[in-house]
Amino acid sequence: MKKQKSKKPTWIDVKKSIKDIEDSRLVELVKELYQLSDENRDFLHARFLGGTASLKKYRKTIQNSLYPDVMDDDDSFDFEKAENAIKTYAKATNDDEGVADLMIYYVECGNKFTLDYGDINEVFYDALVEMYEKAIKAIFKMPKKKQEPFRKRLEKIMKSADGIGWGYYDDLCHFYHEAFE
Repeated sequence: MKKQKSKKPTWIDVKKSIKDIEDSRLVELVKELYQLSDENRDFLHARFLGGTASLKKYRKTIQNSLYPDVMDDDDSFDFEKAENAIKTYAKATNDDEGVADLMIYYVECGNKFTLDYGDINEVFYDALVEMYEKAIKAIFKMPKKKQEPFRKRLEKIMKSADGIGWGYYDDLCHFYHEAFE
């Protein structure tokens, strides 16, 4: 007799079950998810409450990931965690300005770390340049009148990077001037 494979549950299976839940039980489920993890709580705050408080939480995650405490034993950079903070905020909100802010903040944190502690490595700068380019694209999704403060922050990063190695400064100049001049 052939053994039947059990199929892994999928979102579609869960979705079918959710449709049958009463509103009060659904609210209780969301409450349990809220209490389950800090990430869930931050996501729900961003989705339903918005505002600068939720943006600050995501900025703090980025700062801890790209400007780690050098006195801490685990002072390594965590690009994935910082990028996930941006992605999660983007999913939770439809806040193009907030997403652009987080992207630029990502580069600002890494750039400041270099300025404060010295040259890092190629992988580090490649990650910053990649996010810099994404930030420029995010800015162009916004209305023209809202782009200027973000453009100025990118320009400030570019100018402060003069003298940093690994082609970092050259790449920032290339993307900045290609986009804004």
